[in-house]
Amino acid sequence: MEFFEVLGKRQSIRAYSERPVEEEALHRILEAAHSAPSAGNLQARDIFIVREPERRAALARAAFGQDFIAAAPVSLVFCTHPARCTWKYGNRGRRLYAVQDATIACAYAMLAATALGLSTVWVGAFADSAVHEAVGSPAGLDPVAVLPIGYAAENPTRRPRLPFEDVVHEI
Repeated sequence: MEFFEVLGKRQSIRAYSERPVEEEALHRILEAAHSAPSAGNLQARDIFIVREPERRAALARAAFGQDFIAAAPVSLVFCTHPARCTWKYGNRGRRLYAVQDATIACAYAMLAATALGLSTVWVGAFADSAVHEAVGSPAGLDPVAVLPIGYAAENPTRRPRLPFEDVVHEI
């Protein structure tokens, strides 16, 4: 799929079929996320792959009952790993660069999934401690996004965007 076609096709999907995500597709998505740029190339992010139904259900509960997370055959949890960059960037690295590293990796994963014919939705509403418990992540990592991945079981109407002129400003 051509890049701009990928951008046009990507949309948030909250209903997934039971069809599993192929290992090769998941690997390619993870490679895309891993290739994302990061501050100082320190890669201050970790990604947790969640496949077990019990853990996916725990993630859905952690996300305040967003049950589509449990319905997707796999979810990725993107966490900051601030210790990888605070030694170089201090507090700014902890509070900003590590977050940027995790979020851009998630965005790359979303686009890669779309290019492979899969669907995703960015989930940012969750209780951090419950996500930690669901994935068993070590202390010091902060979850910033949950990304359910699967084959769409819906085809929602595209949501409108603000007018270009309202968000892009030439100075």
